[in-house]
Amino acid sequence: MSLAATENDTELAAALDRLAAALHHDPFQILGRHQHDDRAVVRVFRPGAKKASLPDLGLAMTRREDTDLFEIELPANEVPAHYRINWELADGSSRTAYDPYSFPPTVSDLDLYLFAQGRHWHVYRHLGAHPYTIDGVTGVRFAVWAPNAKRVSVVGDFNDWDGRIHPMRSRGSSGVWELFLPDVGPGALYKYELRGADGRLFIKGDPYANLWQRRPDTAGRVAPPSDHRWQDAEWLERRANHDWQHTAMSVYELHLGSWQRDNGAFINYRELAQRLVPYLQQLGFTHIELLPVTEHPLDASWGYQCTGYFAPTSRFGTPDDFRTFVDTLHQAGIGVLLDWVPGHFPKDDHGLSRFDGTALYEYEDPRKGEHRDWGTLIFNYGRNEVKNFLLASAVYWLEEFHIDGLRVDAVASMLYLDYSRDPGDWSPNEHGGREHLEAVAFLRELNELVHGQFPGAITIAEESTSWPQVSRPVWLGGLGFSMKWNMGWMHDSLDYMQKDPIHRHYHHDRLTFGLLYSFTENFVLPFSHDEVVHGKGAMLSKMPGDDWQQFANLRLLYAMQWTYPGKKLLFMGSELATRDEWNEDVALDWGLAVHPAHAGVQRLLGDLNRLYRNDPALHRLDFSQDGFEWIDCHDASQSVLSYLRRDRDGHCTVVVLNFTPVIREDYRIGLPHGGWWQEVFNTDAECYWGSNVGNGGGVQADDTPWMNRACSARLVLPPLAAVVLRQPAD
Repeated sequence: MSLAATENDTELAAALDRLAAALHHDPFQILGRHQHDDRAVVRVFRPGAKKASLPDLGLAMTRREDTDLFEIELPANEVPAHYRINWELADGSSRTAYDPYSFPPTVSDLDLYLFAQGRHWHVYRHLGAHPYTIDGVTGVRFAVWAPNAKRVSVVGDFNDWDGRIHPMRSRGSSGVWELFLPDVGPGALYKYELRGADGRLFIKGDPYANLWQRRPDTAGRVAPPSDHRWQDAEWLERRANHDWQHTAMSVYELHLGSWQRDNGAFINYRELAQRLVPYLQQLGFTHIELLPVTEHPLDASWGYQCTGYFAPTSRFGTPDDFRTFVDTLHQAGIGVLLDWVPGHFPKDDHGLSRFDGTALYEYEDPRKGEHRDWGTLIFNYGRNEVKNFLLASAVYWLEEFHIDGLRVDAVASMLYLDYSRDPGDWSPNEHGGREHLEAVAFLRELNELVHGQFPGAITIAEESTSWPQVSRPVWLGGLGFSMKWNMGWMHDSLDYMQKDPIHRHYHHDRLTFGLLYSFTENFVLPFSHDEVVHGKGAMLSKMPGDDWQQFANLRLLYAMQWTYPGKKLLFMGSELATRDEWNEDVALDWGLAVHPAHAGVQRLLGDLNRLYRNDPALHRLDFSQDGFEWIDCHDASQSVLSYLRRDRDGHCTVVVLNFTPVIREDYRIGLPHGGWWQEVFNTDAECYWGSNVGNGGGVQADDTPWMNRACSARLVLPPLAAVVLRQPAD
């Protein structure tokens, strides 16, 4: 009696009906090679096929009546473990490929266990689409997490996007579905077709895709294995031993799509790196920070509404192109930070939203799971697999692309359950409070993971509230970030600088208040992209006065930023003193650099970076009260500030800021030592398009007590300018 005859025809017929209707949750129960004693039956399924055969055996298969199922029964020893099928299709074409249902699972039980525990840092190597070889047969293994789906299929340009052809294997309670497809290779386009618990059919992109089609298309593309050979070993070794807290760090924030373009077209990552390196070296920035290059469907989101957390956007090239970009900057001594968005994701149909027909990556309750202001959804940080998705994404960028750190977007929105919500539109935590405890735990785990696994890598929080110890270690009760943006300083400084100088003396405390909290966190001083959009005006246009005063005010503001305690960040174009707000659709106006006023600001930034980097007093104790001391913070009537910056050895640098367009002759300032004080920087210098008022190279301090100091000197304070003094080295 044949093997086929021994099987329950009723059960088989019912299973075939489910398979034909694309409802079967485990196609391996029917398809593939099934052996009983010394006999084996092979079943294959292909809608629209006219004939099927085993070409390597020279045998035709038999179609089951009124179905698209073909089968053949043979002695078991005549059927190899992996065999090829030849299909003759209804359109007259034919295809030959190995039967995917003859291959075993490719995701191990250990991988599934670690993923379920939320502790599989390299799960991106197992989920997603990856070229793979089994027993000498090449193909791609696909795996996706969709625990509430009734059925999941791989669809793509290799199967006419027909979800009936390649249904996936369910890995039971893990919620993972997988399938190895022989003869599919790099470059293939694919998505997943899912049937939800409610029976609805829909198609999704791959959350773990390493390469996507260029928008507006939304399919994943099987990425080839990387053939990039890293040349940045020296950089990584230096980074691992780098004392970033006590060294200069100035960051050029960058949107790749609008820094430069060629005739309106985007530029490849590799070419961008070649153009960026000499420019950054000229300006002296130590790092760049990229607005998100994680794949995103809408240019206008600037990358902050991501759909591809494991893929550099294809707008500028391939993953290896991006590896080359990072490698090139590292070899030039420039660090690369990445804006990363674990706080929310868009509702695009092809993305993470209700991925398997249920609230999978997001919270079900919209009071917890939706940002109404942004029209986005909030990750479910209490679900291990979702937390693992985000942690593995962080690891992916740091490990696969050698990124030097993550600037974590919108941390404040993650910390508070009532963030931007009306009363009654949020649900308190288990203790009745407004703190989002699951998000807090996630952020702490993220920071411990990054700092523990990637020596020298940093994390920076965009966090605008008074949440305590954001940049303090987890073991001390903090969130564990390396640094935090100083949003209070940024708002106060811009608010002050936008006022007419005649009124500034009424608002002097805007510039002094920040020192009350400057050393409670490790702060970055940011003038970011957010300050030059949405009607806020460009940095130059914020400044009051005529053309000359606007430029002088801007130079003064930058000098204050670079001499004030904290690391520095400036958005691209601000160094050119652009007059228009940033527009992501067009390149920066590089023609400005030929105009003396704009070129002066650009030159000033380069000189400020060199001053900051070469003077230990300006960076060595950025995060310590020992590194800063007011000389006079009370001269509101003249709108003048003066302070000392110190290094570990007690050497100091003096900064004097005049916020009025009045030249102040004979301005006496207290100093810690007598002798000659050299004027090492003056924002009113002619080379910056200033009026060239100054102190003739320096001043002589005498023993006249002043401002509670034993010595003092008489200065000339240029209008709307900063003067920096330092005693010559012995």
